[in-house]
Amino acid sequence: MAHGLDGIDWQAPWLLPWRARGEALAAQVCAGHSVAAVLNGEKGIGAQGTGAPHFVPQAALPDGVAYEAFIYSGQGVPTRDGLHDFFNGLVWMHFPLTKARLNALHMGQIERVGIQPSRGPVRDALTLMDENGALLMAPDALWEALWRKDWSQLFGELRPLWAQAQLILFGHALMEKLVRPRKAITAHVYRIKILSVKTSNADWPDIDHWLASELDARVIHAKPFAPLPVLGVPGWWPANESPGFYADPDVFRSPEGAQTRPTASATRMPSTPADMMPPA
Repeated sequence: MAHGLDGIDWQAPWLLPWRARGEALAAQVCAGHSVAAVLNGEKGIGAQGTGAPHFVPQAALPDGVAYEAFIYSGQGVPTRDGLHDFFNGLVWMHFPLTKARLNALHMGQIERVGIQPSRGPVRDALTLMDENGALLMAPDALWEALWRKDWSQLFGELRPLWAQAQLILFGHALMEKLVRPRKAITAHVYRIKILSVKTSNADWPDIDHWLASELDARVIHAKPFAPLPVLGVPGWWPANESPGFYADPDVFRSPEGAQTRPTASATRMPSTPADMMPPA
């Protein structure tokens, strides 16, 4: 069974960087193989040749054992047959150091306070990035307009600067939602301030190495994310060629108050307003 993977449009601009590996793997799942088996058959392309972990069927996760603890123990990544876990595996292949770092930060919180009815602020922020994050390399002016939610400047006056930017989907739930694009789908964007922007994923291993080294509990607790309705990115959706596309206050929301201006190189920002948290 295809488990929904036959609905993926690998020509979509947000998936083009993932297509080289993802399309062939999805075809194998559509041919009847399990997601875990297909992922295990592919060599990871992470930083310095580091591959993704072993993927195991969801049934391998024992009752009462936390998902993050099972991964941290080295027993594998529990994987269901469907879009959500397929994209999760694809991200593991391309960003194994960052995914492992997020897992280790989860475990640090679990070891400190145990498994609680609610995850707590650090684990909530880790989950937000893991599920709904996107990575942006962009000129300072573009990032600052995004942080201010100055949509008219971001997509109007500064629109030519998007040619100098690269937005990489990271959250696997975000990728799953975009299989059926809707205008309101919003990513939580983390700024990558390294290297020069390239037009391919050749620099992803360097991003993976930098990001894994950058993240710690203090950084992630600050929720250094800027909300971005991704179909507003120039070139990602034909309708956004019309300026009226952005005149939608239910999607391109105005700031509720003045935000602290981020520094040119900072990734440690004040908290994202609660109204922009992704739906459960």
